[in-house]
Amino acid sequence: MNASVSSAQSAESAAEDSYLADTHEVVNQPPPLENYNLFEQDQALREGVVREGAAWAEGELGEYGALAGRSDIIELGFLANENKPIFHSHDRFGHRQDLVKFHPAYHQLMTLALEHGLHSSPWTHPREGAHVARAARYYMHAQVEAAHGCPVTMTFAAMPSIALQPDIAAVWGPKMTARAYDPRNVPAEEKSAVTIGMAMTEKQGGSDVRANSTRAMPIEQPGPGKPYRLVGHKWFVSAPMCDAFLVLAQAPGGLSCFLMPRWRPDGTKNPWHIQRLKNKMGNVANASSEAELRGALGWMIGEEGRGVPTIIEMVAMTRFDCMIGSSAGMRQAAAQALHHCRHRSAFGARLSDQPLMQNVLADLAIESEAALLMTLRLARALDHQSEEEEQLLARLATPIGKYWICKRAPNHAYEAMECIGGSGVMEDSIMPRLLRESPVNAIWEGSGNVQCLDILRALAKSPASLEVYFNEVGAAKGSDARFDVFLVKLQSDLMNTDNLEYRARNLVDRLALVMQGALMIRHSSSAMAEAFCATRMGLHGGLNYGNLPVNTNAASIIARATPVVG
Repeated sequence: MNASVSSAQSAESAAEDSYLADTHEVVNQPPPLENYNLFEQDQALREGVVREGAAWAEGELGEYGALAGRSDIIELGFLANENKPIFHSHDRFGHRQDLVKFHPAYHQLMTLALEHGLHSSPWTHPREGAHVARAARYYMHAQVEAAHGCPVTMTFAAMPSIALQPDIAAVWGPKMTARAYDPRNVPAEEKSAVTIGMAMTEKQGGSDVRANSTRAMPIEQPGPGKPYRLVGHKWFVSAPMCDAFLVLAQAPGGLSCFLMPRWRPDGTKNPWHIQRLKNKMGNVANASSEAELRGALGWMIGEEGRGVPTIIEMVAMTRFDCMIGSSAGMRQAAAQALHHCRHRSAFGARLSDQPLMQNVLADLAIESEAALLMTLRLARALDHQSEEEEQLLARLATPIGKYWICKRAPNHAYEAMECIGGSGVMEDSIMPRLLRESPVNAIWEGSGNVQCLDILRALAKSPASLEVYFNEVGAAKGSDARFDVFLVKLQSDLMNTDNLEYRARNLVDRLALVMQGALMIRHSSSAMAEAFCATRMGLHGGLNYGNLPVNTNAASIIARATPVVG
């Protein structure tokens, strides 16, 4: 056969094979939601930062928004969750080490958080808007990956409790607030920066910490700041790789709070032993554990027998961070759904232009913004704790917000996933992680019932807090008739003390809605405020998202909330 003919036939065959390999062109798929600025592309966040007193932080928040939106930073969240922490009880020579090993991505996220002061900035640089600026930065950071926020939050929240014991705070405080991250399993004396965890929960008690059976025995003289031996078990030790833990134990004078280090000051291993890591459905990048305390050293923090009031200083701050985390999850879920529907077409039209999808997307955006507004308002209250009214507002609104926002997150994540469709269920999407993460904040740091009971205690102990609360929401009166009727009915129902505990969830639901409604009326767009009141306070509401009335300007709501990428 002629060589030229053979070459031509081979070329023709190759062309046919190439045609067979190219089955289709990839079209109608959104670009990844990455390499965008989480601050600049979030109008509600930008407005809230200025409104609540942190305008001075706009520049640095914009820089952090660009950092958190980078594709390589987003990838760290995926890697940290795909590679769960692993527990190593002993080294290869048989020495007890209680070491938890993490993927490098986890350590990179921790470094990012601590070097930017998410664990300390309001304590080291207190000023007007300090808590607001931190909340805004944390809100963006948690959209990348939520689980590693646990030790960040606990280190931040431990400072008010440890500050109650000045001699201990003088030693540990500077290392707790240092803008550095040192993950080594070595004594705190060898570190310039440490993290703090928490160990309260036991098998038999759960949220009822007064049922704790762990014992604390003074080594020499008893009392605040003195060393004790701790013997018992802890059903949940969250972030067991931390350098020290706030622990509740029964001292001779009653339930007390202790700071228990990972290592003793002399460099020997403190005898608290991790038994196993928890096998969690979500929050998997972070380690949670069960542990036994076998004579572990701990220093008493605060007065003997006053363990709950001492550690409640920490719990109040962790509950606030739960609000930030769940608000962040809602924002990321809404952003993913809005972005997808902006780029995806079906049945001849772009999804975000189709009326029924618009109804759902706008509703998701409303829920997300209402959560953010309430969170930032509470951040401002924390910035003004020297003012009695702001202190009372924070005392009541923190458990209300923790209860409501965290409880709304799971269904919000699911609805956003449904907007994306089948690809949203795939593990290479962030949506499954958002869904698995969404129940965590509602359960940890006190479940819904615990929050409701705490609110009833606050109302009984500080009746003025309710007056302050209604003064706060009353600023929106006269703007929407549905809001006014809702508020009056709630005030009337709170006057009735019959079966108050039985009715607590209903009352707390409405306390949350009336605050969110007031904030939406005063500070959001008119379209959002109108739709919020219609569906959350009027007769038009439904059980599911997508029940906005027909006169809603859904397009403007969607435009306000959609990150413009690609």
